[in-house]
Amino acid sequence: MSRTDLPPSRLRGGDLFRLGANGLRTRPLRAVLSAAGIAIGIAAMIAVIGISTSSQAYLDAQLEKLGTNLLTIAPGLDPETSQEIPLPVTTVETVARTDRVDSVSSIGEIKEAAAYRNARVDRAETNALSVFAADRRLLSTLRGKVSRGGWLDRAPDHYPTTVLGHRAAYRLGVTGPGEQVWLADRYFTVLGILAPVPLAPELDTAVLVNRKAAERYLGFDGHPTTVYERSADEAVDYVRGLLPRAVNPAGPQHVVVSRPSDALAARQAAEESFTGLLVGLGGVALLVGGIGVANTMVITVIERRREIGLRRALGAARRHITRQFLVEALLLSMLGGAGGAALGVAVTAGYALSQGWPTAIPLVAPVGGIAATVVIGALAGLYPALRAARTPPTVALAAP
Repeated sequence: MSRTDLPPSRLRGGDLFRLGANGLRTRPLRAVLSAAGIAIGIAAMIAVIGISTSSQAYLDAQLEKLGTNLLTIAPGLDPETSQEIPLPVTTVETVARTDRVDSVSSIGEIKEAAAYRNARVDRAETNALSVFAADRRLLSTLRGKVSRGGWLDRAPDHYPTTVLGHRAAYRLGVTGPGEQVWLADRYFTVLGILAPVPLAPELDTAVLVNRKAAERYLGFDGHPTTVYERSADEAVDYVRGLLPRAVNPAGPQHVVVSRPSDALAARQAAEESFTGLLVGLGGVALLVGGIGVANTMVITVIERRREIGLRRALGAARRHITRQFLVEALLLSMLGGAGGAALGVAVTAGYALSQGWPTAIPLVAPVGGIAATVVIGALAGLYPALRAARTPPTVALAAP
């Protein structure tokens, strides 16, 4: 029987997979180290995307709970003197009468007052805290919560009592209600400590006093420095347009109206831009991992030239050799991709859990990551596979 009469050489899919996997099994340490480069790149990208998405999910949940219909009113600047134009004393009453306003409250900063743990503390040690006069409706308007103790309505307005923001309490060393802090020239009893207020972060470092007590003991002049207003979601833009003229008919340009939720959204957008940079760095790590796979496959081809020559001499076609080493490169990359995807998901879940966030990982991240490893494996293994297939059997068998 002549050579031309022999049936064509065949390599079934199962045999091809076993051949590719056998190359990894015989050199497990090299395979693990090569796959680690791919795994690090995939894990970095999935973790960055997952943490960013989890943060966004937490922010969305917070905004849904706190509402995006809160507006703040603050004094504007005089363009000639660059000095603040104080809001009128009647600002809260005027805003309350404005069309489609549901609730309104305010705080007024008392710049001359400072808070201390006791009367013996050095007056320079202010802890960067602000003292505000607040009305009783502040907490309900902001949808804030008291973590310990109660609100300002627990005592008569003219009593020297205060409620602390959670950071203010920490800096003053106050652990609960009933303790006292030194304001101006007297002690004020702490009624409660606020939980963090995401839409009004200025309250986290605030010492809040009833308006009447602030006027009586701290010299508050009655001018609010920030007014908080809520209305129905669909009326926010309409009310926002009315407020400057309602607050200061003679100079509406001296009134600044903003929406705190916009600032949170802008912060999230900035974080997403940073996320894009980190994903790019993960892509670089993935590229480096792909180069590592290619290098490993080139070395593998050189080391296994005798095996290649023997298989060619026994009838293996060039396409079979090409497929064998291409499958080996693909398996090596997919090993790294699967490990990296699992690591990235674990890192995201662990970080989200530590921050109290929901774990939110887009399905496209792990799926896309593994798909990327397939592409990288194919590209990394193509040249070594072609090089192995082109090696003449006599040259391969003569190799040392």
